[in-house]
Amino acid sequence: MNAPLTSQAFDTKAGTLQLFAFFHLNLAFSSIEEEERGSVIARCYTPLLHLAEKFGPIGIEASGFTLEEIFARDPQWIEDLKRLIGAGKVEFIGCGYSQMIGPLVPWKVTAANLRIGNAVYQKLLGLTPSLALVNEQAYSGGLVGLYLDAGYRALIMDWDNPASTHDWPSETGYRAQRALGSDGRSIGLLWSNTVAFQKLQRFAHSDISLGEYLTYLRSQRGTAARSLCLYASDAEIFDFRPGRYKTEEAIAAVSEWAKLQEALAAAQAEPGCQMVLPSSLLTDDSGPALRLETAAVPVPVKKQRKYALSRWAVTGRDDLFLNGVCEKLYRALDAAEAEDSAWKELCYLWASDFRTHITTKRWARLETRLKAAQARWPWPDAALPPMPQGAVIDERYIAIETPTLRVELDRRRGLALKAVSFGGAPLIGMVPHGSFGDIALQADWYTGNCVFEAPGEHKVTDLERGPAQLWQQDGDTFAFTRIETPKGPIEKTLRFHHERAQIDFDILFDWTDWGKGSLRLGHVTLLPGAFAADGLRLNTHNGGKETETFCLANDDVEHGAPVSFLVSAAHGFGLSEGWAEIGDGCHRIRLSVDRTTAPLLGLLTHKRLRGGVFCQLALSALELDDTRKPTPLCSGPRRFRFSLSAT
Repeated sequence: MNAPLTSQAFDTKAGTLQLFAFFHLNLAFSSIEEEERGSVIARCYTPLLHLAEKFGPIGIEASGFTLEEIFARDPQWIEDLKRLIGAGKVEFIGCGYSQMIGPLVPWKVTAANLRIGNAVYQKLLGLTPSLALVNEQAYSGGLVGLYLDAGYRALIMDWDNPASTHDWPSETGYRAQRALGSDGRSIGLLWSNTVAFQKLQRFAHSDISLGEYLTYLRSQRGTAARSLCLYASDAEIFDFRPGRYKTEEAIAAVSEWAKLQEALAAAQAEPGCQMVLPSSLLTDDSGPALRLETAAVPVPVKKQRKYALSRWAVTGRDDLFLNGVCEKLYRALDAAEAEDSAWKELCYLWASDFRTHITTKRWARLETRLKAAQARWPWPDAALPPMPQGAVIDERYIAIETPTLRVELDRRRGLALKAVSFGGAPLIGMVPHGSFGDIALQADWYTGNCVFEAPGEHKVTDLERGPAQLWQQDGDTFAFTRIETPKGPIEKTLRFHHERAQIDFDILFDWTDWGKGSLRLGHVTLLPGAFAADGLRLNTHNGGKETETFCLANDDVEHGAPVSFLVSAAHGFGLSEGWAEIGDGCHRIRLSVDRTTAPLLGLLTHKRLRGGVFCQLALSALELDDTRKPTPLCSGPRRFRFSLSAT
């Protein structure tokens, strides 16, 4: 039997617990058809306003797109929301025009998304919100300045994932903080709590009793005053089922919105508990600003580990091609100094929901809008590499030397780079088998190679013998090979610049069946002893205007490690401006990506070992997770272009 719901269950000496909750509204929800949106408003959003009127204050968060869709179907709902905001029953929380993943897009696109979202909020609600929910709670330090410049005072971000990589006192998660941005500025920070909002979901779905829920709530009190976010997730899962998963609970006979009312009424009746507006918890004296990101987790995201950055970058039906089209549109709009109406369409196309559990019908509509946008704002494809025109090389090792480069290629390993020198001793290349004492690293490690892995299947790589051709053109040296693999041929063209220390890769995969797996390419392996281990740093952009710097001296990093049999990569970095650099105080290697051809995801492995470190950068073109449903937008061979250079 459940314990009686009396105040005696509370420790009267415990500190107060200030509670806040907010509901995320998203009519672009990936698995909800457009014709169902009216039903979502009636069954989810209208009861939410009733909940706020009876048991507010609560927060409501929505994109500009969602508000426009609501207004088109039920303008009275917008009027009721405005009334509740005016009465102090609701605090409106913003996020931009669409729910895009900031760490994956150029900073100008996020700035446009926030600016256009604010314009919609002003038009429909007569306000500009001061509190923002980080979209999909995919956070980077580079985003802080963009939110500040858009007028936001504070962000809401998940506590559990950043806290797992920092040695913060537990009380940190129960108080408002400040988040430190990569530009040195900081912004107010409220924590959402994954366990807390899932407890409320479970009660609403009749999975736990009210007694169990209140027992959890009481356990969150401490000796000092605390704050706790009771709810920070979807509104569309109560008295409605979005249809994402086969495991979704059936809708019970008792209204789930009525259960939510019961839970909030009980929470408010608890001694020492008080429901407050989220922004009322913000203070200006919360102590030093926190850096949420680390080298191991450069972009923390929401909830369970399955929500990795790769989810919106290189999985889904065809995230990589979709993101590449959006990158081309961005370049065209930026070059033309286009008006916000065009940027608004780009923000719509770059929304996260098209990259997860999007339905077949909505995917087809997306294709139509993509083609229309491309026709209006064309951007040229990169020129194809020159056709091979040199004699076939039979030697295993091919030496190439220019005024700025000295490179040795291994023809038996698909023209992998055995050693690369930028004017001094080699810095990157191949590390032979047995170089490291760790059994997990006792293999050959290459630079410039490609690896495809699928569950239960042998690896497919380009580390095979193939014919090689070498020639000169426009003063530069070119090398070409074609590797036959079980999935189809891989053609590689390498360009070694004469005037600058740079190597270009142009790789074509003529594969008809990609299936479900991971494809990683452009591996850059640092040679042992070539860099000062205690001075290694990674510089890149994760959606921000300024460069983010990650010191590697004391961190073990493995972004490409699988989370489970379902999720093939744990973390990654966005390369939102197209490059990453790694090096020490003397040498730096830059890995640059042509994002208009394919905006690849960055992965870093860095392991401290006795006597040295193992460090390797790589690019991901494909990963595996629960959203992966191969439905390519692009037909024909896939092309990837990237460069290596010394800075």
